[in-house]
Amino acid sequence: MNPDKPKTLIYGYGNPGRQDDALGVMLADGIENWSHSQHLPWVHAETNYQLNLEDAEKITHYNRVIFADASQEPLPDGFLFTPLKPSEAIDFSMHAVAPAFILHLCHEVFHHTPEAYLLHIKGYEWEFMKNITGTATDNLNKALDFVKSIILQHSNT
Repeated sequence: MNPDKPKTLIYGYGNPGRQDDALGVMLADGIENWSHSQHLPWVHAETNYQLNLEDAEKITHYNRVIFADASQEPLPDGFLFTPLKPSEAIDFSMHAVAPAFILHLCHEVFHHTPEAYLLHIKGYEWEFMKNITGTATDNLNKALDFVKSIILQHSNT
C-alpha cells in the first residue's frame, strides 16, 4: 500500500430490506467493488444497519471517513456531501448513534479525528421491500460518481 495515500473508509449504513433505506449500503458496496477493480488498496468499505459505539474504534484506523446514508430530506442534486465535525450531542434518530457522535468518541477515547464527511442520498420509498426506486437509483449513481472523483483526486496527489 502506498503510505502517501490517505487510508479511506466508506461507511454505508441503512436497512437493505426497506427499499431506498439501502442507499448508504449500496454506495459502500459499489465503492468497494470499484476500488478493488481500480487497485486502490487504501480504500475500504464497511456496511451496517446502523452506527454503533464500537465504530469509534473502527474509524481510528483511517485518515478519512465518508459516512453514507439515505435521506428523506429534499436534496435538489439528489445527494448532499458535507464536512463532519465531532459533536458530543446524542441524537436519537432512525439510526442508533449519529456519525458526529462516533467522531467525537473517536477523538475523546482514541485521540484521533479522521477527516470526515456525511453523504446523504435522497430516497423516496421506505416499505419492506428489497428493490430501490428508479429515482433513488439515479441519485445513487450520481453519488457514486462523486465519491469516485474524490477518491481519484486524492490518489493523484
